[in-house]
Amino acid sequence: MALDPSSILLTDRVAVVTGGGSGIGRGIANGFRDFGAKVAIWERHADTAAAAGEEVGGLGLQVDVRDSAEVDAALARTVAELGPVSILVNNAGGVFNSPLLETTENGWDALYRSNLKHVILCTQRVARAMVEHQLKGSIISVTSIEGVRAAPGYAAYAAAKAGVINYTKTAALELATHGIRVNALAPDITWTEGLAAIAPDPAGQQERFGLTVPMGRAGHVDEMAGAAIFLASELSSYITGQTIHVDGGTHAASGWYHHPDSGTYVLGPSS
Repeated sequence: MALDPSSILLTDRVAVVTGGGSGIGRGIANGFRDFGAKVAIWERHADTAAAAGEEVGGLGLQVDVRDSAEVDAALARTVAELGPVSILVNNAGGVFNSPLLETTENGWDALYRSNLKHVILCTQRVARAMVEHQLKGSIISVTSIEGVRAAPGYAAYAAAKAGVINYTKTAALELATHGIRVNALAPDITWTEGLAAIAPDPAGQQERFGLTVPMGRAGHVDEMAGAAIFLASELSSYITGQTIHVDGGTHAASGWYHHPDSGTYVLGPSS
């Protein structure tokens, strides 16, 4: 089988990106548009959903992807206006500090619903539609490096992200016979407008990222988009059940970082 450069294109395929109103999701949505897909943004905030939908020349829907009725309605409208969906990116998520001894049950439930429940829900609903329309497809979930390492103060969030990784493997096996591939992307530090807004010293923050990330910088949303395009396209036609770490080498580093004075790799405290 000869490689064809056009295999990377997503021409006229319909893609759904949840949480696509900003940050990584918006970057992925724009990347899909540039590679030929028709894109639907499912976003909880009406203003950003509309703006992102207009930006990609597709559909921007206000949807709470934690709610099955809203997901079903959004899917029906997406199919009616753009066509059957063959690409899904489960990107929506949220995090807040949740120390183990202090977090309430409501807090745990909120973190589960924001980071794992919607992945299970949207994957099921969109996969059912793919099977109904006899479409092969690609489902991509955005997890986190916190799904594979300890995250003190964020135990429930990390558990949910670990759940996304395992769900990806299991869903991949169940859906493989239908020609639907299921994979995940695991970012670490990615520079988004949200991160920039809360950074008291953006330049200093970027410099600190350069010490903790082997490649010496934060990631860009377009780099996440590139990985998503690869997983959505036919170039990855034999890849399923995998989690790709788009993190500049942080996962591989396993605690090694650049010493702030010498720049050499050290493990543990630098002083």
